[in-house]
Amino acid sequence: MPITRLCLVRHGETEWNAEGRVQGQTDVPLSAVGLAQAQAAAEVLYRHDFTAIYSSDLIRVRQTAEPSVRKLALPLQLDAALRERHFGIFERLLYTEVRSRYPEHYARFQRKDPDYDFETGESLRVFHQRSLGAVKSIAERHVGEQVLVFTHGGVLEMVYRHARALGFSAPRDFGIPNCGVNWVEITTGGWDVQCWADIGHLSACDSVDDGGR
Repeated sequence: MPITRLCLVRHGETEWNAEGRVQGQTDVPLSAVGLAQAQAAAEVLYRHDFTAIYSSDLIRVRQTAEPSVRKLALPLQLDAALRERHFGIFERLLYTEVRSRYPEHYARFQRKDPDYDFETGESLRVFHQRSLGAVKSIAERHVGEQVLVFTHGGVLEMVYRHARALGFSAPRDFGIPNCGVNWVEITTGGWDVQCWADIGHLSACDSVDDGGR
Protein backbone atom coordinates (compact mmCIF):
# COMPACT_ATOMS: atom_id res chain seq x y z
CA MET A 1 0.00 0.00 0.00
CA PRO A 2 1.74 3.23 -1.12
CA ILE A 3 2.04 5.97 1.47
CA THR A 4 1.85 9.57 0.30
CA ARG A 5 3.46 12.04 2.70
CA LEU A 6 2.56 15.72 2.60
CA CYS A 7 4.62 18.29 4.48
CA LEU A 8 2.38 21.35 4.80
CA VAL A 9 3.88 24.65 5.92
CA ARG A 10 2.02 27.82 6.84
CA HIS A 11 3.50 31.08 5.54
CA GLY A 12 5.78 33.16 7.72
CA GLU A 13 4.68 36.17 9.71
CA THR A 14 3.48 39.39 8.07
CA GLU A 15 3.05 42.83 9.60
CA TRP A 16 -0.70 42.22 9.41
CA ASN A 17 -0.37 39.02 11.43
CA ALA A 18 1.49 40.97 14.10
CA GLU A 19 -1.19 43.70 14.08
CA GLY A 20 -4.13 41.28 14.21
CA ARG A 21 -5.40 42.42 10.80
CA VAL A 22 -7.49 40.17 8.54
CA GLN A 23 -5.55 39.24 5.40
CA GLY A 24 -7.54 36.59 3.57
CA GLN A 25 -6.71 36.95 -0.12
CA THR A 26 -5.23 40.45 0.24
CA ASP A 27 -1.66 40.14 -1.05
CA VAL A 28 0.55 41.09 1.91
CA PRO A 29 4.33 40.38 1.93
CA LEU A 30 6.31 38.82 4.75
CA SER A 31 7.78 40.99 7.47
CA ALA A 32 11.47 40.81 8.41
CA VAL A 33 10.50 38.21 11.01
CA GLY A 34 8.61 36.21 8.39
CA LEU A 35 11.57 36.22 6.02
CA ALA A 36 13.81 34.92 8.81
CA GLN A 37 11.26 32.22 9.61
CA ALA A 38 11.19 31.13 5.96
CA GLN A 39 14.97 30.78 5.91
CA ALA A 40 14.94 28.84 9.19
CA ALA A 41 12.32 26.45 7.80
CA ALA A 42 14.41 25.85 4.68
CA GLU A 43 17.38 24.80 6.82
CA VAL A 44 15.25 21.91 8.14
CA LEU A 45 13.15 21.07 5.09
CA TYR A 46 16.04 20.58 2.68
CA ARG A 47 17.07 17.45 4.61
CA HIS A 48 13.97 15.65 3.33
CA ASP A 49 13.64 13.92 -0.02
CA PHE A 50 10.76 15.80 -1.65
CA THR A 51 9.70 15.14 -5.23
CA ALA A 52 7.67 18.32 -5.74
CA ILE A 53 6.95 21.72 -4.15
CA TYR A 54 3.60 23.49 -4.35
CA SER A 55 2.59 26.94 -3.10
CA SER A 56 -0.33 29.32 -2.96
CA ASP A 57 0.26 32.12 -5.45
CA LEU A 58 -0.06 34.87 -2.81
CA ILE A 59 3.22 36.66 -2.10
CA ARG A 60 3.50 35.82 1.61
CA VAL A 61 3.44 32.12 0.76
CA ARG A 62 5.73 32.38 -2.27
CA GLN A 63 8.26 34.27 -0.16
CA THR A 64 8.06 31.53 2.48
CA ALA A 65 8.66 28.86 -0.14
CA GLU A 66 11.56 30.54 -1.97
CA PRO A 67 14.43 29.61 0.41
CA SER A 68 13.33 25.95 0.36
CA VAL A 69 12.99 26.01 -3.44
CA ARG A 70 16.58 27.22 -3.74
CA LYS A 71 17.95 24.61 -1.33
CA LEU A 72 15.98 21.70 -2.75
CA ALA A 73 16.55 22.75 -6.38
CA LEU A 74 12.99 21.85 -7.37
CA PRO A 75 10.58 23.99 -9.42
CA LEU A 76 7.88 25.84 -7.51
CA GLN A 77 4.38 24.97 -8.72
CA LEU A 78 1.87 27.73 -7.94
CA ASP A 79 -1.76 26.87 -7.27
CA ALA A 80 -4.35 29.59 -6.62
CA ALA A 81 -6.65 26.95 -5.11
CA LEU A 82 -4.24 26.84 -2.13
CA ARG A 83 -5.10 30.45 -1.25
CA GLU A 84 -6.54 31.52 2.08
CA ARG A 85 -10.29 31.92 2.44
CA HIS A 86 -11.72 35.16 1.02
CA PHE A 87 -12.99 37.13 4.01
CA GLY A 88 -14.94 39.74 2.05
CA ILE A 89 -15.89 42.78 4.13
CA PHE A 90 -13.54 41.66 6.95
CA GLU A 91 -10.37 41.94 4.89
CA ARG A 92 -7.91 44.73 5.73
CA LEU A 93 -9.63 45.38 9.08
CA LEU A 94 -8.25 44.67 12.54
CA TYR A 95 -10.19 41.95 14.35
CA THR A 96 -11.15 44.56 16.94
CA GLU A 97 -12.60 46.71 14.14
CA VAL A 98 -14.51 43.75 12.71
CA ARG A 99 -16.14 43.07 16.07
CA SER A 100 -17.20 46.70 16.53
CA ARG A 101 -18.32 47.42 12.94
CA TYR A 102 -19.96 44.10 12.12
CA PRO A 103 -21.05 42.43 15.38
CA GLU A 104 -23.74 40.26 13.75
CA HIS A 105 -21.42 39.21 10.93
CA TYR A 106 -18.66 38.45 13.42
CA ALA A 107 -21.03 36.31 15.48
CA ARG A 108 -21.87 34.21 12.40
CA PHE A 109 -18.16 33.86 11.66
CA GLN A 110 -17.45 32.75 15.24
CA ARG A 111 -20.30 30.21 15.06
CA LYS A 112 -18.68 28.79 11.91
CA ASP A 113 -21.91 29.20 9.96
CA PRO A 114 -21.03 27.08 6.88
CA ASP A 115 -22.97 29.30 4.48
CA TYR A 116 -21.89 32.74 5.72
CA ASP A 117 -19.76 34.43 3.05
CA PHE A 118 -18.84 37.87 4.47
CA GLU A 119 -21.18 39.44 1.85
CA THR A 120 -18.48 39.55 -0.83
CA GLY A 121 -16.28 36.65 0.23
CA GLU A 122 -16.28 32.87 0.51
CA SER A 123 -18.45 30.66 2.67
CA LEU A 124 -16.85 28.02 4.86
CA ARG A 125 -18.54 25.31 2.82
CA VAL A 126 -17.17 26.66 -0.48
CA PHE A 127 -13.72 27.29 1.02
CA HIS A 128 -13.58 23.76 2.41
CA GLN A 129 -14.40 22.25 -0.98
CA ARG A 130 -11.91 24.42 -2.81
CA SER A 131 -8.95 24.16 -0.42
CA LEU A 132 -9.28 20.51 0.53
CA GLY A 133 -9.89 19.68 -3.12
CA ALA A 134 -6.57 21.34 -4.00
CA VAL A 135 -4.66 19.32 -1.40
CA LYS A 136 -6.37 16.08 -2.45
CA SER A 137 -5.50 16.79 -6.07
CA ILE A 138 -1.82 17.21 -5.18
CA ALA A 139 -1.86 13.93 -3.25
CA GLU A 140 -3.50 12.12 -6.16
CA ARG A 141 -0.82 13.37 -8.55
CA HIS A 142 1.99 12.16 -6.28
CA VAL A 143 0.87 8.80 -4.90
CA GLY A 144 3.67 7.16 -2.93
CA GLU A 145 5.79 10.33 -2.95
CA GLN A 146 6.78 12.99 -0.42
CA VAL A 147 5.57 16.47 -1.36
CA LEU A 148 6.14 19.91 0.19
CA VAL A 149 3.16 22.29 0.22
CA PHE A 150 3.26 25.94 1.34
CA THR A 151 -0.13 27.42 2.14
CA HIS A 152 -2.27 29.32 4.67
CA GLY A 153 -3.71 28.79 8.13
CA GLY A 154 -7.26 28.32 6.90
CA VAL A 155 -6.24 25.62 4.44
CA LEU A 156 -4.29 23.84 7.16
CA GLU A 157 -7.33 23.95 9.42
CA MET A 158 -9.41 22.22 6.73
CA VAL A 159 -6.71 19.55 6.32
CA TYR A 160 -6.55 18.89 10.06
CA ARG A 161 -10.32 18.71 10.42
CA HIS A 162 -10.54 16.28 7.50
CA ALA A 163 -7.77 14.05 8.85
CA ARG A 164 -9.27 13.96 12.35
CA ALA A 165 -12.90 13.78 11.14
CA LEU A 166 -13.79 17.02 12.93
CA GLY A 167 -16.85 18.94 11.79
CA PHE A 168 -16.84 22.70 11.26
CA SER A 169 -18.46 23.31 14.64
CA ALA A 170 -15.87 21.35 16.64
CA PRO A 171 -13.63 23.72 18.63
CA ARG A 172 -10.19 24.42 17.20
CA ASP A 173 -7.96 23.04 19.93
CA PHE A 174 -4.87 22.82 17.71
CA GLY A 175 -2.37 25.52 16.80
CA ILE A 176 -1.45 26.72 13.33
CA PRO A 177 1.61 28.92 13.93
CA ASN A 178 3.39 30.98 11.31
CA CYS A 179 5.92 28.80 9.46
CA GLY A 180 4.85 25.75 11.46
CA VAL A 181 5.61 22.41 9.81
CA ASN A 182 2.86 19.78 9.61
CA TRP A 183 3.11 16.19 8.31
CA VAL A 184 0.16 14.18 7.01
CA GLU A 185 0.28 10.62 5.65
CA ILE A 186 -2.32 9.49 3.13
CA THR A 187 -3.13 5.86 2.31
CA THR A 188 -6.19 4.03 1.03
CA GLY A 189 -7.18 3.81 4.68
CA GLY A 190 -7.41 7.58 5.05
CA TRP A 191 -5.44 10.61 6.26
CA ASP A 192 -3.29 10.53 9.38
CA VAL A 193 -1.66 13.51 11.11
CA GLN A 194 1.91 12.44 11.94
CA CYS A 195 3.18 15.76 13.28
CA TRP A 196 1.47 19.12 13.74
CA ALA A 197 2.57 22.70 14.41
CA ASP A 198 6.27 21.90 14.70
CA ILE A 199 8.16 25.16 15.26
CA GLY A 200 11.41 23.78 16.67
CA HIS A 201 13.26 25.36 13.75
CA LEU A 202 12.07 28.83 14.80
CA SER A 203 13.88 29.02 18.14
CA ALA A 204 15.92 32.02 16.97
CA CYS A 205 12.93 33.81 15.40
CA ASP A 206 10.17 35.85 17.00
CA SER A 207 6.62 34.65 16.35
CA VAL A 208 3.42 36.22 17.57
CA ASP A 209 0.62 34.64 15.56
CA ASP A 210 -0.97 31.22 16.06
CA GLY A 211 -3.63 31.05 13.40
CA GLY A 212 -4.77 34.50 12.31
CA ARG A 213 -6.00 34.97 8.80
